[in-house]
Amino acid sequence: MNATTRPVAVITGSSAGIGAATAHELARLGFEVVLGARRLDRIQALAGELGGRAQALDVTDAASVQAFAAQVSVAAVLVNNAGLSRGLDPVEKGSEAHWREMLETNVMGLLRVTRALLPALSRAPLAHIVNVGSVAGLEVYAGGGGYTATKHAVRAISQTLRLELVGRPIRVTEIDPGMVETEFSLVRFDGDAARAKKVYEGLKPLGGEDVADCIGWVVTRPAHVNIDQIVVKPIAQASATVAARKQS
Repeated sequence: MNATTRPVAVITGSSAGIGAATAHELARLGFEVVLGARRLDRIQALAGELGGRAQALDVTDAASVQAFAAQVSVAAVLVNNAGLSRGLDPVEKGSEAHWREMLETNVMGLLRVTRALLPALSRAPLAHIVNVGSVAGLEVYAGGGGYTATKHAVRAISQTLRLELVGRPIRVTEIDPGMVETEFSLVRFDGDAARAKKVYEGLKPLGGEDVADCIGWVVTRPAHVNIDQIVVKPIAQASATVAARKQS
């Protein structure tokens, strides 16, 4: 299909990991992908490869979100994927700067983008909001107070949107992955590659393409079907803190 007939899928945080994999999957399924991220060079290259569009997007900046949304007149899918985690400090030693960054990105960023894109979604005959959450939105763990708080908020926002949009042709799905080997742990540990690698030691984690496969499936269900939530973990992971690891 050419660009004038393809439905538009907007993907935030699409410069790497789950976001980039989702761009590949939705383009394969026939969507024109509109990519947003802070690393413009990466998304421009990806958009060129996929026949999509790219624009710099910082979800923590209201002006950036508005400028991004102004480029999208009609959207069939919005994938709120932009998010991050910082550190593993207990609450009593937690960095306010880290907490603020997570809240601004994972919660306020999702709010800003959703609110800004709802007019474009409302112009489509059928639209879909996909919020990428985490198993951290379903449970908590020591050292994860800030991150789990933000992902519990994503879950609350997703459920609220279902109530507020009921009766309108806009579906809402929450995707909650467990361990996914992306840049997530590298960002969480401020670029400490050795520490990040240990998170996935002794097991096979999910890849970004596994989560993208879930997203591709939910947005291509029949129009009367809404998949409320998918929780997806590697077979070796039972919970956020319990996993079977092979000894090296």
